[in-house]
Amino acid sequence: MTRLERWECLTQLPLMVLSVLFAVAYAVPILRPEAHPAVLHAAWWTEWVVWAALTCDYLVRLYLAEHRWRFVRSQPLSLLAVLLPLAGPLRLLRLVSTAVLAGQRVRMAAQVRLTTYVVGAVIGLLVFGSLAVLDIERSSPTANIRTLDDALWWSFTTMTTVGYGDHTPTTGLGRLLAVGLMLSGIALLGVVTANIAAWFISRADAEERMEHVNHLAIRELTAEVRELRRQVAELSATAPEGLIGTPSGPGEWTGAGPR
Repeated sequence: MTRLERWECLTQLPLMVLSVLFAVAYAVPILRPEAHPAVLHAAWWTEWVVWAALTCDYLVRLYLAEHRWRFVRSQPLSLLAVLLPLAGPLRLLRLVSTAVLAGQRVRMAAQVRLTTYVVGAVIGLLVFGSLAVLDIERSSPTANIRTLDDALWWSFTTMTTVGYGDHTPTTGLGRLLAVGLMLSGIALLGVVTANIAAWFISRADAEERMEHVNHLAIRELTAEVRELRRQVAELSATAPEGLIGTPSGPGEWTGAGPR
């Protein structure tokens, strides 16, 4: 195991805990904007501290990587997530960057299956997309998404590309978020469809391979039986007359040869 792999195994669980902590800190100011200023201030600092911890993890992994340039090229989303929050004070950018950095570590875990990842991605996009659009839209005078219920309904219809149109974002950033949810919903639907198709194909391939193995086994067994019959026939032809007898019953043997 390399130093990078040891570091990833060691920090995987703590970073997942930090990601959950970030999710709570992100949701509190949106769901409880009237909370005590100290609570809101603590949530703001928690977001930045968690993002900084995930960024430090990326930098450490970059340092431990044997081929650093290859590491950077293989994980462009992680690098983008590190740089996103530096582009401005938008909380949505910190949400995107933290989700990408945490998700990158989840995908590295061998025990995580594709279906689990897809389900987690759907739930995460639905919940955080709702929180983000509610945070963006409710301060707009023309907004029609002002409650968490409205935001959840809008996120669900947007991700499934149904789009009833009863709730729509009116701000530029809200519409940009809607585009991201639409593309994510289409991508996840494609992943689910491809995963189901791959499962059926793998089952069919497994059955075909098993049938092929059974066919080969039958052919080999048939060949062995034929060879055994041939050897018995040769032995019968070359043996002296009367040497080979035939069994006539349990414990009895007829023939002139030795018993």
